[in-house]
Amino acid sequence: MAGDSGPDRVLVAASFVNRIGNGLFNAASALYFTLVVGLPAVQVGAALTIAGVIGLCAGIPGGHLADRHGARVIMMLALVIQAVSMAALVLVESWAALTITATVDQIAAAVGGAAWGALVARVGGERPAVFRAKLRTFVNLGVVLGAMGAGLALAADTRGAYVALILGNAASFALCAALLLLLPRYPVPAAPPQQRRWLVFADRPFLTFTALYGAMGLQYPVVSLLLPIWISEHTETPRWTVPALFAANSVFCILMQTRIGSRIETLNDGGRAFRTAGLLFLVSCPMMALAAYAPVWAAAGLVLAAIFVHSLGEVWESSAAFALGFGLAPNHAQGQYQGVFGLGFNAGQALAPAILTTVVLGLGPAGWLLLALFFVLLGAAGPSLARWGVRTRPQPGVAAEVTQ
Repeated sequence: MAGDSGPDRVLVAASFVNRIGNGLFNAASALYFTLVVGLPAVQVGAALTIAGVIGLCAGIPGGHLADRHGARVIMMLALVIQAVSMAALVLVESWAALTITATVDQIAAAVGGAAWGALVARVGGERPAVFRAKLRTFVNLGVVLGAMGAGLALAADTRGAYVALILGNAASFALCAALLLLLPRYPVPAAPPQQRRWLVFADRPFLTFTALYGAMGLQYPVVSLLLPIWISEHTETPRWTVPALFAANSVFCILMQTRIGSRIETLNDGGRAFRTAGLLFLVSCPMMALAAYAPVWAAAGLVLAAIFVHSLGEVWESSAAFALGFGLAPNHAQGQYQGVFGLGFNAGQALAPAILTTVVLGLGPAGWLLLALFFVLLGAAGPSLARWGVRTRPQPGVAAEVTQ
């Protein structure tokens, strides 16, 4: 069973360490550059935006490198580069230096993300759904622990505390790379003869699911961005409920990921899971909107219940992404497929804040209802897309799902 082998444990530990570092850095990075370094917020935002856009373009070629030279080697190289670039951030004193350093970091992050996806596919074993659910559970836990550590540094509010967060993240990249040395050297899967080099761009079911998943990804900033603004502007709920609800979302996902995700194994399972996620978001979004019309403590309880339903949807959605995102990709091209998949998701995340804060907040309760309908319509496409994917897979083992 997945989770009982050495490689499984190594990759879980490496991902856990890496995400603790991410949690340390992400919660305080903007404050460090504005409050400690003294750069204007507009310059910090511009630097990080430039870095993010350039980084988006690196995932696909990075995934191709992972397919050709081994996912483990490429991921380790990306982690080392990230460790160095992250440590270099403590020396940044200008906008140009921040832009260059952050761009190097984002390029390495995109390459490493595609290689990580390919490596997960190799390590998954006979029951990859169980392994991936366990992996995501520990990833979520790592982010929570890292964010808690960042909270302590923010409370101290000293240059030394912020520097410790950045160097802690750099150390997590280095330790993650060292842990990957414990993985076996997996042979690079051979591509079939006369196979086109960029197979992913001819795979219409996969590209369609990438677009659908990128659009469904708007649900993530609902909890981290949209709901906090809604609570502060339209309800009398105390402000301290915002971090409490964010923590509740993380805890719910951690508790339910393995229970639900370990059962989502086939392409058809993934299609049905995507539909279930859309139905759950159809319920959670109106519940959040209704909080504006409830008494203060009733509103807090309503939002907590909505967070629980939304977290269930998030778990079903991520399980669908694992089943379809990995299951549609051939073994010899997992890197380039995961590079495209990551590009689709990250592009959606880049557009999400503008969409949520203008359309949804601008329309008020009607915006929440439109968002709910948007999610359920996306999810409804899941089963038919999965069947399309099954029909078009060349592997006999996958094609056999049509008859089940």
